[in-house]
Amino acid sequence: MHQNKNKHHIPVLLDEVLTALTPKMGDAYLDLTAGYGGHAEEVLHRTEEPASATFVDRDEFAVKELHGRFESSVEILHTDFLQAAQQLKADGKLYDVVLADLGVSSPHLNIASRGFSIRSDGPLDMRMDNRQETTAADIVNTYSKEALVQILRDYGEEPRANKIADAIIANRPFQTTHELAHVIAGQWPGRSKVHPATRAFQALRIEVNDELGLLKRALPIWLDLLRPGGRIAIISFHSLEDRIIKQFLASHSGNRFDAELQLLTKKPRTASDSELVSNPRARSAKLRAAVKIKKKG
Repeated sequence: MHQNKNKHHIPVLLDEVLTALTPKMGDAYLDLTAGYGGHAEEVLHRTEEPASATFVDRDEFAVKELHGRFESSVEILHTDFLQAAQQLKADGKLYDVVLADLGVSSPHLNIASRGFSIRSDGPLDMRMDNRQETTAADIVNTYSKEALVQILRDYGEEPRANKIADAIIANRPFQTTHELAHVIAGQWPGRSKVHPATRAFQALRIEVNDELGLLKRALPIWLDLLRPGGRIAIISFHSLEDRIIKQFLASHSGNRFDAELQLLTKKPRTASDSELVSNPRARSAKLRAAVKIKKKG
């Protein structure tokens, strides 16, 4: 079912994903953020002849890679994971194995023209799906100070949100990532291992792509798409996402008569030392997993 081994993106927590999902022959598999197919290839290898396999991604470059990497028997949806879940639920689909890796892939970060990178100059874009209209440039150049402060605080946990918002307004319009990063860095004098614009860039990316809003609305539908006895694994990369996932899983599990899930990870799984050597970006990755309870009767 899979064709080539060209890997643009190293899948994070791969061993932990396979342990949590325990895919087996014939399982129906849904990958809600298939990206460049790293996790998908390994899961498909274990399902061999899945009842069905559906891969979702909102990025056109990832979708093209998926079409080239996997045979036509895999259903590939070019949309975000919320719209895909809504469509699949309406179609009555159910899956044994569901995976969502919420991270930004290396190609996004490394291609300057995508506008995600602080260190490589490019247009202020940050759209996962370039069919949408709003870009990071629209936000920094048109939003009010109050709106900018809220984004920086809520999505970046930025302690100098007020100063950065003032600096953005005083220096706009911005067109490139380097222009914005330079102004933000000016509000953080001194040296740091982490670029001082990192939190602000995260906040802008989340706002551009409505990442947290989509996640909150999608989680209940992902649960509906899971067949009894099926397993779901979700990988997050910052505390805001992890908190949403943790609270959702906790609210549907536990020693209650109406519990729908049994947790497979009381604490999130993180990368091993050996993985961090080959893939430092896995350092912030956290995996939480659960199994849907089979009701008696």
